[in-house]
Amino acid sequence: MINALRSFLLAVLATAALTSPAFAQGAIKIGVLTPLSPPGDAAAGQFIVRGAKMAADEINGKGGVLGGRKIELIVEDDSGTPEKGAAGLRKLAGQDKVVAVVGQFHSSVAEAVQDLAEQLKVPVFLTQASAKKLTEKHLNYTFRTHVIDPDRVTLWNKWIQQQGFKRVAVLAENTDYGVGVVEETKKQFVSMNVKAELKTIIFDRAVVDLTPQILEIKNWKPDLFINVGIGTPLYLITKQAYDVGLFPAVPMLMSYDAPSRPEYWNTLGEKGTFATFIVYYHPTMKLTPRGEAFRARYLEQFKEQPVYGGLNAYAQVMLLADAMNAGKTDKPEDIVKSLLANKFVGWNGTIAFTRGEGPYWQQWTPPMLFLQYTKPEQAFPEAKIIYPPELKTGDLMLAPKR
Repeated sequence: MINALRSFLLAVLATAALTSPAFAQGAIKIGVLTPLSPPGDAAAGQFIVRGAKMAADEINGKGGVLGGRKIELIVEDDSGTPEKGAAGLRKLAGQDKVVAVVGQFHSSVAEAVQDLAEQLKVPVFLTQASAKKLTEKHLNYTFRTHVIDPDRVTLWNKWIQQQGFKRVAVLAENTDYGVGVVEETKKQFVSMNVKAELKTIIFDRAVVDLTPQILEIKNWKPDLFINVGIGTPLYLITKQAYDVGLFPAVPMLMSYDAPSRPEYWNTLGEKGTFATFIVYYHPTMKLTPRGEAFRARYLEQFKEQPVYGGLNAYAQVMLLADAMNAGKTDKPEDIVKSLLANKFVGWNGTIAFTRGEGPYWQQWTPPMLFLQYTKPEQAFPEAKIIYPPELKTGDLMLAPKR
């Protein structure tokens, strides 16, 4: 009788385990939709995937979410094109049944993805897509933990005023990001009363020779050149500006953080010396305990400083796990509610999403710093912070005449 009862109880427990939500539903899937091949910035996507995987490994190593369910990442390549981005999201939502998607890098891709995400009711996270219209739409399923382009432009306009530049040239790609930055710069030159002349040129991101545009800028004789290329175009502009003698004779500001990656010096060699560039992370920054632990693990595993895209993707996957635990659910619509109702630990501060005005809708913004390399092969941690004034560790250095 006792043995029969024991067998019955064991059978009941086994059946309960098999039909419990944790067992029946299995792993919780999160999509990583990011550029992993041209014409997208494939290097950026690789770092984003790296950070997301480190978050999933950490979560799973600590028992998973919602009482023991593992996080499974499904990685898709959007190639930096809206068409592939939309196709990738359809697969992730329809076939893979992900509960959310992180990793969006290119603004033009993010717009196609976010519109579809709204229809499919899947939260999508902008990891480095910065066009203001992405959050100006006030969509329920779009979240961003990255800078917004008007803030980027405001900062470089203040720097232009501080440095006393008189002739500023901008060469930008014909993407949502590039065109948006040019329009915002024109607008803010007026609203901020910037006492400088402005010349802007838009180029097709598919071209392989920008010498005519760069020579036109050189002949205009600017005292600041802003390089708004992303991925391959960024390097093409830099090389050709160097070859025609525009840079480094004229200071060049790169509009995002590609120079913080190991690929920078491998691609440009000495031609990358004296570039100024915008970053959102510097190795001297004090991070949250979560961020510090990530940095330590990253240094141990990869023997180099983390790149911002990896940090941000890591934090996005972690906050999704936190949101699911806080809301006790993995349903996408309930994850959205939890994201709006709670505060989360990020890599360098507390992340909270509010529905602010204009582009400040479901938006959290990291810091922005201007760095400069002043010698060939300079390590990223050794780059001087030249702006903003309260954080600077050095002044803008001009290159000696060649």
